[in-house]
Amino acid sequence: MTQDTAQASTTFGESTLQEYLDQLAAKVPAPGGGAVAALHAAQGAALVAMVARYTTRAKDAEHQPVIERIIAAADAARAKSLTLADADAAAFTAVGNAYKLPKDGDEQLAARNEAITAALLGAARVPAAVVAVADEIVSLATELLPIGNPNVVTDIGAAADCARSAAASSQLNIAINVASLGSGSESEFAPVLTQIDEVIARADALHDDVVAAITK
Repeated sequence: MTQDTAQASTTFGESTLQEYLDQLAAKVPAPGGGAVAALHAAQGAALVAMVARYTTRAKDAEHQPVIERIIAAADAARAKSLTLADADAAAFTAVGNAYKLPKDGDEQLAARNEAITAALLGAARVPAAVVAVADEIVSLATELLPIGNPNVVTDIGAAADCARSAAASSQLNIAINVASLGSGSESEFAPVLTQIDEVIARADALHDDVVAAITK
């Protein structure tokens, strides 16, 4: 089985860590930075869920409705992030395939250009969706910090860092695809580019809050 075939038949959720890293390091088009961004988000969501599950002691009883909601939301965000990692790899592959289409004659060239545009839009929309998940993770982690089990408070900071990385890496993937699309596509992605700056700022602030909590 070739590496391309292995990627096509195995989702990121099904892959071992070694398989994923081997594929990431290989000279193949995907996975790349977009999938990495989605997996950063998945790890951040998992860390939020872990801290919340450690906040189920008897002394935490008053917070249980909030904790249970955070667990459910974080688990859903983790699952969505894995789906987006697969979607990013597929979208990047679609871009490569579109550029390989024949361009002999006006009809083929028009079809190729249409396919490239559609593929580039898809490749930009996946990381935009990752940003939305990263935003949610920062919100969940921020809500969890004041009530989370203090014995694992550093993992809240790590979750924020994962979400920050997911957003920052997604920014790169959105930008390069929008640049390839040319003028006219900026308006669709302008809001998410602004959102990225906000996610990064909030994640950095939460990281600092965690540092303050463990050094006071």
